[in-house]
Amino acid sequence: MDLKIGNFFVKDIQFGETTSYNDGILTINKEEALNFVKEDEHITDADLLIVKPGDEVRLVPVKEAIEPRVKVESGETIFPGYTGKVAPAGNGITHALKGCSVLVVGKHWGGFQDGLIDMSGEGAKYTYFSKLKNIVLVADTDEDFEKREQQKKNRALRMAGHKLAEYIATCVKDLKPEEVEKYELDEITKRNKEVSDLPSVVLVMQPQSQMEEMGYNDLVYGWDANHMVPTFMHPNEVLDGAVISGSFMPCSSKWSTYDFQNNPTIKKLYREHGKTINFLGVIMSNLNVALEQKKRAALFVAQMAKSLGADGAIVAEEGYGNPDADFIECIVALEDIGVKTVGITNECTGRDGQSQPLVTLDEKADAIVSCGNVSELIKLPPMKTVIGELQSLARDGLSGGWADDEILGSSVKEDGSIIMENNAMFCGDQVVGWSPKTMKEF
Repeated sequence: MDLKIGNFFVKDIQFGETTSYNDGILTINKEEALNFVKEDEHITDADLLIVKPGDEVRLVPVKEAIEPRVKVESGETIFPGYTGKVAPAGNGITHALKGCSVLVVGKHWGGFQDGLIDMSGEGAKYTYFSKLKNIVLVADTDEDFEKREQQKKNRALRMAGHKLAEYIATCVKDLKPEEVEKYELDEITKRNKEVSDLPSVVLVMQPQSQMEEMGYNDLVYGWDANHMVPTFMHPNEVLDGAVISGSFMPCSSKWSTYDFQNNPTIKKLYREHGKTINFLGVIMSNLNVALEQKKRAALFVAQMAKSLGADGAIVAEEGYGNPDADFIECIVALEDIGVKTVGITNECTGRDGQSQPLVTLDEKADAIVSCGNVSELIKLPPMKTVIGELQSLARDGLSGGWADDEILGSSVKEDGSIIMENNAMFCGDQVVGWSPKTMKEF
């Protein structure tokens, strides 16, 4: 596969008469964009806002983040099988608006899988998205059946964000990009000796796929990942819209669609390919509920890695708790067949940091990169502007918020300050590879 991503570096975003891109300035016709969003009859109320790094803005409940992109040659959508018909991803030319994202925020109702972003102050350091210029779609839907449910599919809102991201990026479809990233790997059996003699590495990704009811899990070419068995994928497919985020995991553990589109681990492996490693590709695995299912998936992954000739593997899980069993099972299965393996995950060590970090452990899992503690308490002062509804953090069962605690009270205080667990920080742990967190020595 030969993928070229043409980048346009957004210096500023503004509203104006025409949706266009010129000399780093992205201009959006707000009325036309909202009319496009409201073509979906399930969107009952919507507004479009712009927030930038340093703004005194708090966003909650945040549901999704997408990088605006458009396919140049094929005429297909950027999310095949989801916003358009099933078609190959990972080939051809895709144009991307860099340094910005489309954020989807609920106008009122939040849930277990939604999170919070602060664009300035102490809270800004906890999430990558505070560093981006964000086009914020804040909206509500007619999905009354789930408004007060703790677990939401957020179907209409998420799809509105994905479609809006492509709608906005259409303005650069016919422009010359400022930079072109090239992603190409030769067929594994046809690589030259210099590359083939390097240590061979495969990336194992475990996207969230535990929910047996459809509509919550990550999607692969529009297919619910719960239906999958471990599957070998070209890394270009992941970077080019074949995989999109679901609506299930506690939010700090979530991989947003933006994270799949810009996966730093994949990009780093690409940079080292032919220099220090032979990058084989991606095994897209799944997360299961029953122990037998977890063991079966791990066996699939190990067999596939061995057959590909992997010397080493990186395993990254989306989530924690029940998925820890899949994560460790997979690492052990790889180590048992002689594939040296490193894991990437966050931890749930309790608010005091003294609980077992993963639900299950094994002495063979002796190389794990930690991306932070989901239970860490975070206290943040009031913010000048709230987009969405602050009370959703306390009222609606966000994974890091609560309505009342016998010691701490409500997550949302009368003055607008908050106390919450890291769990509710939108994509805060960044297991995909760009967590800002580090170790602290005592």
